[in-house]
Amino acid sequence: MEPISLIIAALVAATAEVAVEAAPDAYNALKTLIKRKFAGEPKAEMVWEEYETAPQIYEAPLKQKLIEAGVDKDEEVIKAAEELLKQLKPEEFAAGKYKTEFQAEVKVAQIGDGNTQTNTLGS
Repeated sequence: MEPISLIIAALVAATAEVAVEAAPDAYNALKTLIKRKFAGEPKAEMVWEEYETAPQIYEAPLKQKLIEAGVDKDEEVIKAAEELLKQLKPEEFAAGKYKTEFQAEVKVAQIGDGNTQTNTLGS
């Protein structure tokens, strides 16, 4: 998983799983690191505050601000996001959400949630 997707996944899981109760230390650590990266950037700080009140609406703007601030390249933030996901979804994080094993030649494969795929294969 690319770093920005990992960070967003951790934040989404945190809001879905009420991380304040399930993994308060890991959630607060990630939150503190992100706020530190956003310090002095009023627009980024505003997007973060709005994300906390309406995560579904502000996920895309938050992702953009995280990238602009270089959060996706910060090893400390990435490790904090990994730790939060490990605590909130240990079974998915340990094994990977998707395990795929092919026993024969594969012409087309799609793995993930909510995907749409159209294939036109010749003979």
